[in-house]
Amino acid sequence: MFVRLGLAAVVAASISSAAMARDYVSIAGSSTVLPFSTIVAEAAGKRPGVKTPVVESGGSSVGKKGACTGIGTENIDIGNASSRMKVSELDVCAENNVEVTEIKVGYDGIVLASDRSGPELDVTREQLWLALAANVPNAEGTAFVPNFYTKWNEIDASLPNIAIRVLGPPTTSGTRASWEEMVNEKGGCKQNAAAKAILKAEGKSAKTCRPLRTDGGYVEAGEQDNLIVQKLQEDNSSFGVFGFSYLDQNSDVLQAAKVGGVAPTFEDIAAGDYPVSRSLFFYIKKAHVGVVPGIQEYAREWTKHWGEDGILAESGMIPMGEDERAVYADAIENLPTLTADMLD
Repeated sequence: MFVRLGLAAVVAASISSAAMARDYVSIAGSSTVLPFSTIVAEAAGKRPGVKTPVVESGGSSVGKKGACTGIGTENIDIGNASSRMKVSELDVCAENNVEVTEIKVGYDGIVLASDRSGPELDVTREQLWLALAANVPNAEGTAFVPNFYTKWNEIDASLPNIAIRVLGPPTTSGTRASWEEMVNEKGGCKQNAAAKAILKAEGKSAKTCRPLRTDGGYVEAGEQDNLIVQKLQEDNSSFGVFGFSYLDQNSDVLQAAKVGGVAPTFEDIAAGDYPVSRSLFFYIKKAHVGVVPGIQEYAREWTKHWGEDGILAESGMIPMGEDERAVYADAIENLPTLTADMLD
């Protein structure tokens, strides 16, 4: 019978037999994508016959796992993510017989920000790695040891004479995963001469350098980036890690560190000049389309607002170019299944 009905019909049957069938789109995931997704959801909800989708946070891993976990209204329909799905994460979809479509919506810069009354900072990715990595080269440059730096100026005399204290997201966050890849791996281990020599001698890859310190230099501050913004205003010697949109929304009270001499501005992120930039995504659970009402309507709503002059750009999201927007607008209509070879 299942073969005859097809997957969508089976899903529809299970939903219709549920005690409480869901008639709205359920979305969860990245705190960075959250404000943009909320804007789109509210716009979609103003259209006739479409209930406003419910958007929740939880981190990119929650969004990607939720998109791949099970079929039925007890599961979300769309997962938001500020880091792209990995093959290992897509394997969860395969294990659960779930197909997803990947939609890129724009770009974002990850910023290191502080209260405007605090010291200004201009650092390289290598220096950020030395400040925040769990393990760094010893004084002789012969082995990795637990991070012994306690002040910024111990890394370089040009940096402030203040304690290293950075508030940032937990391990469930795509922002953190992107930071660990772009700053710790590519900026630290691939740029630091001692680290490269140690890795070569030990036969290890640069991914070894990704973990962040847990001794208080880096403080997990949860998935709510607004709380980090509040804490920075209470302590002007601390820094916080979050997406560009939160800096943009709080530019009256926050300042951003330069990374490699480049400030995280809308223009420099869009041009690819800011070193810590990444793509933003959401993942559609295909079996729910046409069963849970409003999924494609919500996805199509993005295309009305993601251009250079759209409300999402006004809210801090860096828009894709016209060609990329066309590719993903087509994906929203045709829902291609994401496969492992597409992630290579």
